[in-house]
Amino acid sequence: MKLLRHLASTLLVCLPLVAAAQAGDFPNKAIRIVVPFPPGGATDAAARLVAVKMGEHWGQPVVVDNRAGAGGNVGSDLVAKAPADGYTLVMGVTGSHAINTSLYSKMPYDPVADFVAISQVAVVPNVLVVHPSVPAKNLAELVALAKKEPGKLNYASLGNGTAAHLGMEMLKSEAGVDIAHVPYKGSAPAVSDLLAGQVQMMVDGLPSALPHVKAGKLWAIALTSLHRAPSLPDLPTIAETYPGFYADAWSGLFAPRGTPQPVVDKLSAEVQRILKLPDVREKLTALGAEPVGSTQAEFAAHVKREIDKWAKVVKTSGAKVD
Repeated sequence: MKLLRHLASTLLVCLPLVAAAQAGDFPNKAIRIVVPFPPGGATDAAARLVAVKMGEHWGQPVVVDNRAGAGGNVGSDLVAKAPADGYTLVMGVTGSHAINTSLYSKMPYDPVADFVAISQVAVVPNVLVVHPSVPAKNLAELVALAKKEPGKLNYASLGNGTAAHLGMEMLKSEAGVDIAHVPYKGSAPAVSDLLAGQVQMMVDGLPSALPHVKAGKLWAIALTSLHRAPSLPDLPTIAETYPGFYADAWSGLFAPRGTPQPVVDKLSAEVQRILKLPDVREKLTALGAEPVGSTQAEFAAHVKREIDKWAKVVKTSGAKVD
């Protein structure tokens, strides 16, 4: 019995030393960052920027692996079930790590229990835009019009359960208006029909909508961010009318739960370092994304707030995807 107690106490003393050794040696082989969407777009671009800088700094290959499907669930589940050693990460987003847990009746993973947050990477502001034929040039006028003609106005979205769809549903709830939802499969067909006047408005990513706004083909009503965007400094936020309103798209790195804390610490510090680099910030800004680079605790708290927020919106809207 004394021998067993001695062995147990020795093991407890050695475990932190083993974890520290793992972190000191990390990384000693290629790291994979899974992007749960097809190549292209702000999330994929941000992941590739981080991968390049990480690889240069650590002298190990850092590869981006696109595993699309089920709104980000396929790639995220792959990482949730990967070895918890820091060599397989996922670039999670608003959908995969906040919305989907309420949207899907059966989830293959838990966005909190099965992952450890490393750092939030970026935020892509969304903007509410309308076709010029809509007789409303600001949020107050649009809400007044919707109240005057309940159910007659419609809005496009990138698809059921996306942040763009649920962001509009959140606004409908806040403003007490009835606007019909017309879902599309992605931004391109939705924007195409909006430009043609087939639908009247939509919430879209600022990078996608900005060229059409500047060309006068669409009218920007308000941003879904908590603060104004440098590219449209005179455009108000919805939060200026409805305090606390926030429906932007974010991305961040996660590791499988059980990854040694010293390894997570090292990964988090590296991502934060990368997102302070001027050239990285410049490239992300050019994509319409705002660099973040939060601590583990900050990112974990953000994810939990987002899960709670979107759960209420999903419940109110009745949105479901199976």
